Amino acid sequence: MSKQPTKNAIRAWIQLHRAQRLLLEYAEHSLKSNGLPPLSWYDVLLELHRASEDGLRQFEIGEKVLLNKHNLSRLIDRLEKKQLVQRHTCSEDGRGNLIRITAEGEKVLREMWSVYGQTIQECFGSRLKSDEFVELSRVLSKVLE
Repeated sequence: MSKQPTKNAIRAWIQLHRAQRLLLEYAEHSLKSNGLPPLSWYDVLLELHRASEDGLRQFEIGEKVLLNKHNLSRLIDRLEKKQLVQRHTCSEDGRGNLIRITAEGEKVLREMWSVYGQTIQECFGSRLKSDEFVELSRVLSKVLE
C-alpha cells in the first residue's frame, strides 16, 4: 500500500470537504435569514429530544453531536439562558448534571427543522437519485469504520 494518496483520493477528499462546508454554510444562512438560531443549537436540541425525559450528560451530548464540540459548555449555557434546556442534578454522580430539552426547546427544534429540512432537500435531496444516496452512504460508512 502506498504511503501517499492518489490524485483521485486527493480530489475526492477536497470535494468532500468543499461539499460539507458549502452545505453547512447554506444551512446556517437559511436558519439565520429566517430569524432562527445557528445549526449547532439544532444539533444539541435534536440529541436531547432523542434522549427524551432521561436527558444526557454533557459528555454524552459531545459524543453525539455532528458539529464542532469545541464550545459545548458555553452553548449549553446559552440554551439554558433561553430556557430551551434545563440542567438537573444527576442522581448517579452529584457533581454532574443531566441536561434535558424543555417544551420551548422542542418548539424551537420544530421551527428550525422546518427550515433545515427544506434546505437539506433543496441543496442535497433533490440533487441525487435514491440509489445514489444508498451508494454515498455505503462509501462514507467505509470511511467512518
